[in-house]
Amino acid sequence: MGHGIARLTLVAACLLTLCGFTGQPVANTREYYESRGEIVWEVPTDEKLIALTFDDGPDATTTLQILDLLAKYDAKATFFVVGRRAERFPEVVKREALEGHEIANHTYSHMYFNRKVSASAIAGELEKTSNTLTELTGRKCRWFRPPGGFYNDTVVQVAKEQGYTLILWSWHQDTRDWISPGVGKIVRKVLNNARNGDIVLLHDHVGGANQTVAALGQILPELRNRGYRMVTVSELLLHKRSQPVKLYPRNDRTGDRPGDRSGGGR
Repeated sequence: MGHGIARLTLVAACLLTLCGFTGQPVANTREYYESRGEIVWEVPTDEKLIALTFDDGPDATTTLQILDLLAKYDAKATFFVVGRRAERFPEVVKREALEGHEIANHTYSHMYFNRKVSASAIAGELEKTSNTLTELTGRKCRWFRPPGGFYNDTVVQVAKEQGYTLILWSWHQDTRDWISPGVGKIVRKVLNNARNGDIVLLHDHVGGANQTVAALGQILPELRNRGYRMVTVSELLLHKRSQPVKLYPRNDRTGDRPGDRSGGGR
């Protein structure tokens, strides 16, 4: 009896592995992924460039308000779009592309990869969104941001096989706007920590997104006054220098293990 149960357990484990499941998701260190060019948190550069990024949209109201502000201050941004929302609001995505912004992949259903998820399920999330965005914009973006910032070796490998690089965000530029911390707190988070090559995490579809819009109305003119230019992730990477990013202490964050939710993207 015991041998039979053991044999069945072994067979089940093999089937799960073949289907792309593992016992526990495995992730390496930030330095490991950065050295291989598989994940980007920020870009070392001597130029005063910052990439503003917006997750979880499009939104029929908030995204349009953000686009108006970006146009007012001659700023470009990267929108990490959820596929099913792009299907719901295609004209918003088309406007993003028409106005020179970058549209990137944020999965189809906003699936979190902090649990056991098969490689085929990850691939399906990426492919379905890619097809939708390519149809709407006429081009494919090479950037992918996993919801919540959750990643592991399987996520990185599947993304790589589909031609994607993971784009996360500067540890010191997680605005946590998704918890509605208040306009002033969002503004201070960005402005007090602004450095060359930052990738800033914001959201254009989230509860309390009116705070993000109001904060952006203060952030954009002040960054421009300081001499910064707001660019897409692609443009930011064109100005990368060879020296590695200096890692600053994460004194305002918890859960320092790679692959942990970074307190950001919902």
